[in-house]
Amino acid sequence: MDLFSFGFEETSSAKPSSSRQPLAARMRPRNLDEFIGQEHIVGKGKLLRRAIEADQISSLIFYGPPGTGKTTLAKVISGVTKAHFTEINAVTAGVADIRKVVDEAKERYTVYRKRTTLFVDEIHRFNKSQQDALLPYVEEGTIILIGATTENPFFEVNSALLSRSQVFSLSPLNEEHMAVILKRALMDPEVGYGELTVQITPEAEEHLVHYSEGDARRMLNALELAVTTTIPNERNIISIDLETAVESIQRRAVRYDKTGDRHYDTISAFIKSIRGSDPDGALYWLAQMLDAGEDPLFLARRVVISASEDVGNADPMALQLAVSAFQAVQFLGMPEGRIPLAQAVTYCASVPKSNAAYKGINQALDWVKTKGHGPVPPHLRDASYKGASQLGHGAGYLYPHNYPGAYIPQQYLPDGVQERFYLPTDYGEEKRLKEYIQGNRKDREKV
Repeated sequence: MDLFSFGFEETSSAKPSSSRQPLAARMRPRNLDEFIGQEHIVGKGKLLRRAIEADQISSLIFYGPPGTGKTTLAKVISGVTKAHFTEINAVTAGVADIRKVVDEAKERYTVYRKRTTLFVDEIHRFNKSQQDALLPYVEEGTIILIGATTENPFFEVNSALLSRSQVFSLSPLNEEHMAVILKRALMDPEVGYGELTVQITPEAEEHLVHYSEGDARRMLNALELAVTTTIPNERNIISIDLETAVESIQRRAVRYDKTGDRHYDTISAFIKSIRGSDPDGALYWLAQMLDAGEDPLFLARRVVISASEDVGNADPMALQLAVSAFQAVQFLGMPEGRIPLAQAVTYCASVPKSNAAYKGINQALDWVKTKGHGPVPPHLRDASYKGASQLGHGAGYLYPHNYPGAYIPQQYLPDGVQERFYLPTDYGEEKRLKEYIQGNRKDREKV
């Protein structure tokens, strides 16, 4: 399920009002104007919004984390467009369910000339044969497919189905979006808590918004738990303080100031501890950020950057370990993901350091930006296509593997460029690289 994904009539655009439904279901947007976030795809004038409003949508795949609006957007489309809307969940549906939907769609179009939009939630759960069963009917236009997935569709959805669909990536809602949704839930008298007197402290509101981590359904579920389990006082006021918010969302309050200074200061201390070869300091700041609710993938990305920027070729293993840790955090999740993350952090903080590669690319970029792009020497140009030899491309190129040690000195920079961008250090593995490179450079200077 996705944002507000349960308890909604198949083709209706009316918002459910039953108090028995969860708050997240009742708060489902009825139209695009009520849809919060994802302005990059449904903002005014954007392609998808224009297609929806013109009732000219093609097959779509929505990709993003839970609670970002994938299912909600599909439901909004169902209320705006004229096509019949039906949905299945890939977890429970099989090929027989797909065929039933297709047969009904064919009959509906034949009798009523009405197209069918099929929404497949968690489409990545379909295996290859199930996805293949959809393909011919999407291709011939019998059904318009809308798939929702939390997994990268370029890995999980058949390429043939992808080529016939437009993929839209949905991002976690930012805190401004979350605050709007929270206030709407508190003030709406029809489907929210507008008929009650709910007072929520700024600290409690900030806690719910921040620790929902861009997942609106999670935040609304926490708000509902807080409201429905808090006894009104003698004036019939339901007061939600920070302690209640913490209990409702099961996240301890940690001081990360609203301006973000604490966030940036802590990540700075973390990276500088790795750079300064202090694994204890690096682990301390890592633990503090994990406890504060930082995204572990954000932290893993920072370690990957540090492995190249600060360790570099002094120990090339650092980058391999950092990338492996990032991938491990992705498929393990938390709390287990903290273990490979800590392994990569302590390794990077414990090995020799070199920023020569980092400095080298910056210097090379500065060079080409200020002095222009030099022409490729003729012997280095592509000679694989017909007629290239007539242009002199590749003439005189010396294939290094034909020579002892797989090396032969020749020119690799444009004429007039004598700059040395990569200056290896004497630390770790880079000391060996430095000796090899310096010898080669001396040989090339003689050419």
